[in-house]
Amino acid sequence: MKEKFYIDETDKRILQFLSINTRMPFTEIAKKMDVSAGTIHVRVKKMEDVGVIKGTCLNIDYNILGYSFIAYVGILLTKSSKTQSVLEKLAAIPNVTTANVISGKYNIYCKISAKDAEDAKNVIYKIDDIDDVLRTESMISLEESINDQNRLMDALFK
Repeated sequence: MKEKFYIDETDKRILQFLSINTRMPFTEIAKKMDVSAGTIHVRVKKMEDVGVIKGTCLNIDYNILGYSFIAYVGILLTKSSKTQSVLEKLAAIPNVTTANVISGKYNIYCKISAKDAEDAKNVIYKIDDIDDVLRTESMISLEESINDQNRLMDALFK
């Protein structure tokens, strides 16, 4: 088990700035915090080294790119021991944007992004064709109401 990393107020503020804009220059953060850019650089590097910060990412609006159809797919496997091999095959399908190993009715639960119902159907057929997938159950998303990676962090640091 990983040792817990102590986050002080300076680290918290840095994380809050970066969570709002991952591309914010360290010099800008330093000015806002009234510290040196070197301090920001050292703190960020330390948080990267211990795994608190795991790279940066873009928040892409797939609707604008034509992928506005979202569906969730519950996947039941022939055997739980086949989970890893199925996950590897799911990773090869670009429309599968998340995959979670879960307990309960399914072994894996996925989110897929597609252009429309026809495109989603084809993605689901690809999932069905994976060896050791016994069956799938799909649910169409009517609206994504909450999708904010920063909500938990904001709550943790209050």
